[in-house]
Amino acid sequence: MKSLLTDSRIETIMKVGHFGAVEYFVSNPIRLDQSWNSYKIASRHGYVPEDWGIWSDLIRLLDRCGRDIRSTRYICPTDLTTEHDKWLDKVTSAEEKHKSKEQLIRAKEEDFLKSKSCYFGIVISDKDIEVSVLDSIEACQAEGTAMHHCVLKCEYFAQEDSIVLSAHDKSGNRIETVEFSLTENRVVQSRGRCNTNTEYHDRIVNLVNANAHRFIEARESA
Repeated sequence: MKSLLTDSRIETIMKVGHFGAVEYFVSNPIRLDQSWNSYKIASRHGYVPEDWGIWSDLIRLLDRCGRDIRSTRYICPTDLTTEHDKWLDKVTSAEEKHKSKEQLIRAKEEDFLKSKSCYFGIVISDKDIEVSVLDSIEACQAEGTAMHHCVLKCEYFAQEDSIVLSAHDKSGNRIETVEFSLTENRVVQSRGRCNTNTEYHDRIVNLVNANAHRFIEARESA
C-alpha cells in the first residue's frame, strides 16, 4: 500500500492488472527504475512475460550489451528464458574477456616496471624541447590516444629492446613520440600526430641520440 500511494508507476501497473509485476517491482524498486520505459512499451504491445524477474533481468542484460531496450524486437521475446540465457552468456563472456584483458595488462605492467624502471625519470632537454621517458602503460595509452598512432597497440613499450619517450615543448604540448633502441643506443623512430614528422623531427632525434649515454649509465647502475 505504501508503494501504491507513493509511486505512480506501481499505481499504473496495478491499474493495468499486472499484479505479478506489482509484487515483483515493489520488492525490487531498482529494477523498476531500470526497466520502466521498457515496461511501458511492452505493455502497450500487450506483452506479459511469464516471469517478471527474468524479464527485468533481460532488460538489464540488454542494456549492458548496448541493445535498444525500447525495441519490441528485444524486450518482447517469444521464448523469454532462452532469450535471457542468450544475453546472459554474452554478458558473462564479455566480462571474462575484460577480466582476462585486465589481468594481461597488469602482468605486462609488472614486466614493464621490472625491466624499464631504471630509465624512469630521465628527461632530456634543450631550450625549447623536453623529452621524457613514458613510465607506465597508462602513460603510453594517453600518448597514443593524443597522438593518434599505434604506440600502445603495437606495444613498443613491452619490447625488451625499446624505451618509449614523449617529446613536448616547454608548455607540455606533445610534439613527437620517440622509440629508442637499447641495443643500438639510438633513436629508431620518432613520430608526430598520425605518424607524421614534425618540423622538430631531426632536432628531437639528434637531441636524444646525443644523450644516449644516459640510458647506458641508468642500465649499468640498476
